[in-house]
Amino acid sequence: MNGLEISRKYFEQFGLPLLRDQFPDWLDRVAAGLIGSGSECFGYDDETSRDHDFEAGFCLFIPGEDVMDRQTAFRLERACAKLPKEFMGIKKSGPDPVGGSRRGVIRAGEFFLEKTGTPDGILTAEQWLALPEQSLFELSKGMFFLDNSGLMSEPLSRLSVMPEDIRLKKLAGALLLMAQSGQYNFMRCVRRGDTGAAALAAGEFVRAALHACFLLNRAYMPYYKWQFRAIKDLPLFSELADPLAYLISSPNDAETAEEKYTLIEDLAGVFIAELMDQDITRASCGDLEKHAYSVNDQIRDSGIRNLHILAGV
Repeated sequence: MNGLEISRKYFEQFGLPLLRDQFPDWLDRVAAGLIGSGSECFGYDDETSRDHDFEAGFCLFIPGEDVMDRQTAFRLERACAKLPKEFMGIKKSGPDPVGGSRRGVIRAGEFFLEKTGTPDGILTAEQWLALPEQSLFELSKGMFFLDNSGLMSEPLSRLSVMPEDIRLKKLAGALLLMAQSGQYNFMRCVRRGDTGAAALAAGEFVRAALHACFLLNRAYMPYYKWQFRAIKDLPLFSELADPLAYLISSPNDAETAEEKYTLIEDLAGVFIAELMDQDITRASCGDLEKHAYSVNDQIRDSGIRNLHILAGV
């Protein structure tokens, strides 16, 4: 049983009865679920991930102080703090002295402010470009067990899809980085005998290629340690996980490097084919740099289009 299922059972057994018995007037005005940081929020948790920050609990989101006063919020916090500290053999942790607890009573506006920089999930173009996608990934995962008022679902709906111009700007940047690191610089570094630089070039290509995978799937890219895990769930490019991993886990001797460069060009062809399928490039060649600038040219908002091509990455 994963963390999402454990959280749901904990809420159904303890959280929901608490709300019904002690706070019935707020049952339809709060939201309960499991969302935010932590592999259990994504369904990725396993025995290894449970060595830290793993607990039986749930997030209880409440409105701002203009709706729920501090005294009521305090009573709710006290009541939730009295819930069982252990469930299904898993102990409930206390507040993190550095970043606060990931579970328990949380003001919805404060949660969105922490994750996006705004309390309502309404972002400007500049904010979309600057916001780390791992924060948006966290907001696209998780599960809600109660949200009758739309307290969380409405802001999350606004954030669920990246605006097309923002997606294209980020994609153009990722494609340019792939061209520079993989198609141009990787073999140049190998021929110089600079295996360290070659490894960095391969790493940059893979990092940018992973980003392009998520963008072409219209999905958010998670924190780096989950990127290879998450790509396997994508409708497009799930089969690229192993070849991309090979590029950064294999040596850069002359023979292997030639093989890797061939793979880089093959991967470039795969991405270009998808760009054409999505009708977001007008270039007709195998050069990812030309496709990067062509994708940038498809951006409708001139302010975003005229930003530096790497502004989104």
